[in-house]
Amino acid sequence: MLHKFFSYLIKNQVIFALFIIASGWFFIQIREIIISLFISYIVMAGLLPAVEFLRKRRVPKVLSVLIPYLSVLLLLTGIIFPLIPFAVSQIDSLINHFPQIINRSAQSLGFSIDPTQLKGYFDGQLTSIGKNAILFTTKVFGGVFSFLTIAIVSFYLLMFHDSFHRQFARLFKSDVRPHVLSTLNKVNEKLGAWLRGQLFLCFFIGLLTWIILTLLGLPFALPLAILAGLLEALPTLGPILSSIPSIVVALTVSPTLALFVALAYVLIQAVENNFLVPNVMQKAVGLNPILVIVGITVGANLMGVAGALLAIPFISFIMVIFQSIEAERE
Repeated sequence: MLHKFFSYLIKNQVIFALFIIASGWFFIQIREIIISLFISYIVMAGLLPAVEFLRKRRVPKVLSVLIPYLSVLLLLTGIIFPLIPFAVSQIDSLINHFPQIINRSAQSLGFSIDPTQLKGYFDGQLTSIGKNAILFTTKVFGGVFSFLTIAIVSFYLLMFHDSFHRQFARLFKSDVRPHVLSTLNKVNEKLGAWLRGQLFLCFFIGLLTWIILTLLGLPFALPLAILAGLLEALPTLGPILSSIPSIVVALTVSPTLALFVALAYVLIQAVENNFLVPNVMQKAVGLNPILVIVGITVGANLMGVAGALLAIPFISFIMVIFQSIEAERE
């Protein structure tokens, strides 16, 4: 059993040290697989309440899993697909005009930047992507493969949720198995609440940003709002990062508009911090803001964007495990 294995390792310190080194090397090599599995578990935890609700209504297991899946897919399709043509054209226009936008913004602050140099830099980046077409294609197909893997694994995790928990609990002593099952349920609740709350916040902040920027008459309001919604997944840092391109674009119109845009983002941040986060995310996560910033920074350095996005649920997962261990010792 698992506890006998670890007891043996702890008694043999040299073997234990080699085991830690080998485990660290192994996890680094398969980190992308681990990320996919962790995301699959988060998706499972997010959909689990809906599946359990249907199961209690005696809906067949396959249908109780498929109905939430298809509902979420249809919802995302209905919201995202109609916006794609307009959003793509707006984003393309923003990218093409961004060198001129930066130059006009700099001129409003009293200095100038050569837009041809900026355009040459962007063209160079695009050329570099073209020269590495094989690598680029590999990344695209890798992303599609990861998406399919997450969808399939999360589906089977929902289908065999109970048996998976029981099999995992059998790795431990019989007297602690109920506590292990209770801990797994707490992990599911924490990660599921985080995912549902995060999706709501991203959608709400993106919609609110689009409405305010449109009312202010800011060019490229939709892509900037989409950026704000996506960066909302990075607590604390996301809203600050999303405000920078909006203020830069506003400076091309007038310093007054830039001031109003900056105030708008401050207002959005105030609404988020005082109303949305306490009622939506605080109960789900409840982490110290400093711990959030450190976690995002470490996650970004270790695993890039994926590490930054998954830092908060991972920290929440670790916190639940440690709290469970402490509760068992008392």
